[in-house]
Amino acid sequence: MSQIPRCRGRPSAFALSERERERERGRGGDHPSPSADVSEEAPSTSRGPDALSASAPVPGGGRRLQAAPAVGPRTQKQLELKVAELVQFLLVKDQKKIPIKRTDILKHVVGDYKDVFPELLRLAAGRLRDVFGYELVELEPRSNAYILVNTLEPVEEDAEVRGDQGTPAAGLLMIVLGLIFMKGNTITETEVWDFLRRLGVYPTKRHLIFGDPKKLITEDFVRQRYLEYRRIPHTDPVDYELQWGPRTNLETSKMKVLKFVAKIHNQDPKDWPVQYCEALMDEENRARPPASAPAPSS
Repeated sequence: MSQIPRCRGRPSAFALSERERERERGRGGDHPSPSADVSEEAPSTSRGPDALSASAPVPGGGRRLQAAPAVGPRTQKQLELKVAELVQFLLVKDQKKIPIKRTDILKHVVGDYKDVFPELLRLAAGRLRDVFGYELVELEPRSNAYILVNTLEPVEEDAEVRGDQGTPAAGLLMIVLGLIFMKGNTITETEVWDFLRRLGVYPTKRHLIFGDPKKLITEDFVRQRYLEYRRIPHTDPVDYELQWGPRTNLETSKMKVLKFVAKIHNQDPKDWPVQYCEALMDEENRARPPASAPAPSS
């Protein structure tokens, strides 16, 4: 019998990008935030476009261009986070079934990682192919517009893990369920929208595919019993929290959601020992036969 790993692990993958960003802000100053929702920028190591045009006075008048500061080497973790962000952006944008423009990718996801964009795109394409069964294809040569082509026949079990269950909303629901689980089974609504803004999904903007995203998450999914949504007492401004609903526990499991998160981040579920222990316990509880009802007294 395999030994259950000690339940002390690092924070969730969804939370890592926030911490990385704070660290980077402390090193290099403020960075512009893109407007995309999977639209706060991920870890960044350059000073942004303004640094390229900086100038300094020279003796005798006039100004000379200063050399832009070199972009420092990115860590493997920073690149993995950026690839995961790009994969999620492409998956959400593909729901519209219109070509995804390179300019949108650069603006909303890549930011000051433009120097490694070809490598990010290559890694994201591999992740889309190996995990989700999608081929990233350039629509026409030099068109700088891409589409995702489904290369897999629908398989029920695989679709469950991918969150691809016949409707675009299912993928969004899977992302929210993953956020909740990785955050300790409860997440504030503010944290949900902070993350979804980076995917181009805003609570106050109508989405071409999801319609009214706030209504979908806080009303429709709640009414369908996928989510529980309640006000957090004594918060100013008012905030709400989300948890898994009873229907989620019937239709999926913590292990399936953890595998979904792990595949997006190209990691093993055991890389999150706390969540993995919890998912194992959930699997064991599901495998136990239901307790028999007590016999009626005569």
